Amino acid sequence: MVGMFAISKAGHDKGRMYLIVGEGENTVDLADGRIRTLENPKRKKKKHVQIVKKGLEEALAHKLLNGEILYNEEIKHAIRIRANKEVTHVEG
Repeated sequence: MVGMFAISKAGHDKGRMYLIVGEGENTVDLADGRIRTLENPKRKKKKHVQIVKKGLEEALAHKLLNGEILYNEEIKHAIRIRANKEVTHVEG
């Protein structure tokens, strides 16, 4: 699941898109690059997030899985691009 996009289904951040940066048995660690950075990810139960099935960001997933340096700016940029695709797809 690491490197996939997810949308929060519950909590005060409902509807917000994140990148999954870590995974536990029943939880995922989420970052958006702005409020929830790589240094302070949001931990949520898996049942409280909706995975965006077509949303694997391969370059970021590769960096996360191989321990390479990943920047919050890269996450913000990827989420912005993905969110624009979602809006275009719904409208079009």
